[in-house]
Amino acid sequence: MKWSLNELGQIGSMPFQFEEVINVSNSIIKRNSEITAISPAHVSGFFVVDSLGLLGSFSVSVKVTLPSTRSLKVVEVPLNFEVSEYYVSHRTHDLSRFDANDVVIVLEDDIFDLDRAVEDNILLQIPTRVLTTEEEASANLPQGKDWEVSEDSRNNQKQKDKDAIDPRLAKLKDFFNE
Repeated sequence: MKWSLNELGQIGSMPFQFEEVINVSNSIIKRNSEITAISPAHVSGFFVVDSLGLLGSFSVSVKVTLPSTRSLKVVEVPLNFEVSEYYVSHRTHDLSRFDANDVVIVLEDDIFDLDRAVEDNILLQIPTRVLTTEEEASANLPQGKDWEVSEDSRNNQKQKDKDAIDPRLAKLKDFFNE
């Protein structure tokens, strides 16, 4: 669904409410090849024009199928999140009126594309750690001959590096013992 900023600006101060089911499967899979499947996204919310610009506030509910980050088994991840963004014309040059916490999107050609906004926010919400229910429940991490995975392996390596003594300076460690 696409609207022009002029069209949405004519609604005045009354919120323009909407509820849509958007199929973003093909475009999201093209943008992120790790996603194997995605359900149609249920989007509901409103747009309102205020002194800062067009405020879009909507919620998105979708299920994304991803590989497990540990075993590469298929995992269906439900995503439910809220989006609150300001949309302004590309002719707007002064963005200083917005707070540092405001998300401001500058629209090319002054056309707002709901599908694209939903796609962008879905991609931002994809977790970096995806595990199957068995992997979450199990305390056993993968291991093999002479190797194992541990959750804090980076911390252990940093501690080993910190405790290691440079062989060129090894004799100095006993300097103050004399």
